[in-house]
Amino acid sequence: MDAAQAEEALDWLAHAVAFHDRRYYQDDAPRIADAEYDALRRRNAEIERRFPLLVRPDSPSRRVGAAAATGFAKVRHAVPMLSLDNAFSEEDARDFVASVRRFLKLSDEAPLAFVAEPKIDGLSISLRYEDGQFVRGATRGDGAEGEDVTANLRTVGEIPPSLPAGVPSVLEVRGEIYMRRADFAAMNAAQEAKGEKVFANPRNAAAGSLRQLDPRITAGRPLRLFAYALGEAAAPVADSHWGVLQQLARWRFPTNPESRRCESVDALLDAYRDLGARRDALPYEIDGIVYKVDDHELQRRLGFVSRAPRWAVAHKYPAQQVTTELRAISIQVGRTGALTPVAELEPVTVAGVVVSRATLHNEDEIRRKDVRAGDRVVVQRAGDVIPQVVEAVDRDRPGRGPAFVFPEACPACGSAAVRPEGEAIRRCTGGLACPAQAVERLRHFAQRTAADIEGLGEERVQAFFDEGRVRTPSDLFTLAARDGKEFPPLAEKDGWGPTSAAKLFAAIDARRTLPLDRFLFALGIRQVGEATAKLLARHYGAIAALRDAMAKATDPESDAYRDLVAIDQIGDKVAADLIAFFAQPVNAAEIEALLRHVVVTEVAAPVAAAGSPVAGKTVVFTGTMERMGRAEAKARAEALGAKVAGDVSKKTDYVVVGADAGSKATKAAALGLKTLTEAEWLALIGEG
Repeated sequence: MDAAQAEEALDWLAHAVAFHDRRYYQDDAPRIADAEYDALRRRNAEIERRFPLLVRPDSPSRRVGAAAATGFAKVRHAVPMLSLDNAFSEEDARDFVASVRRFLKLSDEAPLAFVAEPKIDGLSISLRYEDGQFVRGATRGDGAEGEDVTANLRTVGEIPPSLPAGVPSVLEVRGEIYMRRADFAAMNAAQEAKGEKVFANPRNAAAGSLRQLDPRITAGRPLRLFAYALGEAAAPVADSHWGVLQQLARWRFPTNPESRRCESVDALLDAYRDLGARRDALPYEIDGIVYKVDDHELQRRLGFVSRAPRWAVAHKYPAQQVTTELRAISIQVGRTGALTPVAELEPVTVAGVVVSRATLHNEDEIRRKDVRAGDRVVVQRAGDVIPQVVEAVDRDRPGRGPAFVFPEACPACGSAAVRPEGEAIRRCTGGLACPAQAVERLRHFAQRTAADIEGLGEERVQAFFDEGRVRTPSDLFTLAARDGKEFPPLAEKDGWGPTSAAKLFAAIDARRTLPLDRFLFALGIRQVGEATAKLLARHYGAIAALRDAMAKATDPESDAYRDLVAIDQIGDKVAADLIAFFAQPVNAAEIEALLRHVVVTEVAAPVAAAGSPVAGKTVVFTGTMERMGRAEAKARAEALGAKVAGDVSKKTDYVVVGADAGSKATKAAALGLKTLTEAEWLALIGEG
């Protein structure tokens, strides 16, 4: 068989297996016997092993079963399932403990206990029990909304279907679905023997197994559970995290036996070192230790920042490093025009994942590390996630090639690539006329933490853009209406069908209502991440108010500009990027187009804000607070639905004046604003 024959055979096999997958998984009407089906997959695998460069994007080796017929229903988490900030060194861990003490105004001698528990490399899930019966299970998803995988979780033997009498009427147990190393190896061997997909690592295997449309497939996979926390509960279970873990064990949930309670930062680091020394001997994979403040009342006071709790951190183990050849350096253009150098590598396995590309960050980093095509380089996955080049190991060898010259023109559109003074990043000036920026902005809009359009991955976005079907985010919302008119029907394209096309149209329709923070983040505004988008949404409330404010804020002497930069954590640079984005005619036109198809809603107020006397009010803190630190005071105000500003303006409702207050108190008096002492503030919010 030559390459042309192999390509033809792989094309036929991809379509044949996809057809039989649909008949088996979606229609429950198989056309061939299992042995014949297995033979098709084995033949595909054999040809791919001989011709690895011919592996197709829609290859059976890249799929398990068929695409879900209707997908998984969405589940809104009553209590958000947040991610964790990371610590990568002992110094970071000590800084975390010190920051907790500062926030709570605790001296170094005051008792402060933590729980250290292994960070399992698996898939986070939520298990909801009502009146002691397991009624729903969901993935973490984006933290606010996950996928309903109840039927699949019922097949995991370690999840109790019912709980003993006396549990709260509503109880949400959180944990990690994982796969043991030995079980993973055995499952992969069985998959390979059948000519089916093998997984890169136990984490991917656990996630892929849990997200099967057919629960019978999940039931055949060796999934396990470690329970580690509670979410929503109708009644308190314990007053400490350690107490929760003990109670979970009494209710027959598996909890990790390596968890320990620690009363000092040195004890936390001892736990980290001890488990690190035994890491490779554990029956499951871990990538760090999670430190959590033990006392629940202290957790409540610490609260959250952005998408992570202040009371917990994940202390990661050092990234695994390997050596490989750097074949070439390419340039990737991002959605904001940033030109990022990427190392094209001889594929190598790093921490269980095959890596063929790694970031080189920017032109200064290339120059500092002096890496060149043809070098042997050290590669690691930062935080066990993002591949990066650490250094070249043979810089002294004779005959090295020339140093890499960073382009001064965008490789995608030819526009000038400029590097503003004081910045490390060179950017394309082509804007949305640059196809690379346009594609990346589309991908950003559709991604899980933005509009979250299921089934619209990177390859599909690129294909739609190249065809001209979708050029802007607003085009997505007219895709179904234009189908079969401007372009051939999507269902007739290779790799598609009536079911998959209908699924995509339904997924787009499901996102015709978006909360303001998601909408803002999805727009891809430079320097506006998820946290900043949420701050802006909370401050302005509605998209019309925000757009009006940005138009007025073009005058730096205006009240609108002063109100913008007064928002806590938003300074002149972020304000400049925001104002510039909304002022660009192409962006203004795209927002108008989006708003013809998308309803943008206000961000839901925090649960604690129900009935709060300060919900929706703008508050500024100045001076030293005596009963709680300034950071804690701000966090408590935000939890009660208030908008905390960094400076006073005419729109400020309350200025809380502590000891040694400075110019803000003077400015508040000049503007005639309502000022409160710390005691009056605490009385107002019911904590006096």
